[in-house]
Amino acid sequence: MATNCDSCGHRTNEVKSGGATEKQGTKITLHITDPSDMTRDLLKSETCSILIPELEFELGMAAVGGKFTTLEGLLKDIKHLIVSKNPFTLGDSSNPDLAGKLQLFGKKIDQIIALELDAHIVLDDPAGSSYLQNVYAPDPDPEMKTEHYERTFEQNEDLGLNDMKTEGYLEGQSADR
Repeated sequence: MATNCDSCGHRTNEVKSGGATEKQGTKITLHITDPSDMTRDLLKSETCSILIPELEFELGMAAVGGKFTTLEGLLKDIKHLIVSKNPFTLGDSSNPDLAGKLQLFGKKIDQIIALELDAHIVLDDPAGSSYLQNVYAPDPDPEMKTEHYERTFEQNEDLGLNDMKTEGYLEGQSADR
């Protein structure tokens, strides 16, 4: 859903999943090796966390929100969120040492986009609602691995599934309703 506020100018194109939660979580790992990898379509749900192991970087679910973009678009969004919009690099709370580290992180993201830094991107979605395009379809992608896994209790708790009653929920209600 795209929104645009005429008063303040805030714009968003965040995607919200409307379907059911999958029975298993999904973990998609892509080894970025070719410039065409940056143009892969990517659907990141609001429940998906992002990892870049080579940068020792993890972005938790909901930090970027749900979005439909390309891999390059996602990496640019991460750079903007971490480097440009970081409140600890501006004003009274600015820290020059931290600002320098964040600038270095931004340069490494740029190096990944330019294929100057060997990297993997991992999309870990306990709801199983995220997608990364297989450019080799219908054949398997040699640089992409998709795993389905059983969610942990904590992941089910984060998704609100532990307290959800899906069977026998009408029991105990009066018959005259």
